[in-house]
Amino acid sequence: MKKGKLINHQISELIGSLGHTDEIVIADAGLPIPDETTRIDLALTRGIPSFEDTLNTVMEEMFVEKAFVSEDISEKSPEVLAFIKQTLGDDVPIEAVPHTQFKERTKSSRAIIRTGEFTPFANVILVSGPWGFEL
Repeated sequence: MKKGKLINHQISELIGSLGHTDEIVIADAGLPIPDETTRIDLALTRGIPSFEDTLNTVMEEMFVEKAFVSEDISEKSPEVLAFIKQTLGDDVPIEAVPHTQFKERTKSSRAIIRTGEFTPFANVILVSGPWGFEL
């Protein structure tokens, strides 16, 4: 039996298969998902599961070396940006890009995890980092 908080099979398998620099997206309920990108849809109803719960759970399992957000997040949802910064910590740089560029980047992501979040621009692209220890 698996030890850890993450019990979703698709997300656990996704994280286990990531290589260095692969990207995944944690998205609000409204982010368009390109046909060519794998969709892991967790949304049940408004707010369930939340963006925060989903990001916290993924971060317990994944090494992240960088993140991308939409430039709009700082004006439209500064509390979400503050949460992302706090959750990722000081060692993970966060780059803000134009929203059109953010959406274009999702096309090459390994998967988009769709939450039930309705807060505008509650989206983050996580770039997989190397192992957290020396081999």
